Amino acid sequence: MILKAENMIKSFGKKKVLKGVSFSMDEGTVYGIAGENGSGKSTLLKILVGLWKADKGDFLIKGKIGYCPQESLLFSQLTVDEHFRYFSAAYGLAKSNWQSQSEFLLDQLNFRQYRKDKVSDLSGGTHQKLNLSLALLHQPDLLILDEPYNGFDWETYFRFWEITGHMKSQGCSILIVTHLLSEVNRFDRIYNLKNGYLE
Repeated sequence: MILKAENMIKSFGKKKVLKGVSFSMDEGTVYGIAGENGSGKSTLLKILVGLWKADKGDFLIKGKIGYCPQESLLFSQLTVDEHFRYFSAAYGLAKSNWQSQSEFLLDQLNFRQYRKDKVSDLSGGTHQKLNLSLALLHQPDLLILDEPYNGFDWETYFRFWEITGHMKSQGCSILIVTHLLSEVNRFDRIYNLKNGYLE
């Protein structure tokens, strides 16, 4: 087991968003969480990655976390390459490790031609490619993704599944919040977050 959450509760003022969320994940699995806008999907992920605190409940995560938020957390005046260098330093990666991984990701997600460009000059789809790449840079044990393929064209969408399929085969667990569940066969389990609970 790489993740276990028990009775997670979170309110904003009088609105109780999470009313008792409990679930667990094993290594090498892909789980999906669906639900209407405002149901608390992103709130749950932000708690799991440590950005927000739950009001009650607890969770345990083993290993390194990679997080790709729905909103891009990029620096407009840095280039793609500068982002890789900046995040590799934050992760504490050796130069040889992050350079080889960044080259792999640039090729796999097909945006090598933009590596010298500033983020402010990139399209929304390329923003998301970089956003995802930074979550993958340190080869995490648990990858937490919030609407990761928003803005992807079909080729990039399928490349995304190739990458995550390879990571799963290497023992990585992947938790995806999405409203696009056409590829249900790619998930080991899918939850629906409704009325503050996972179904």
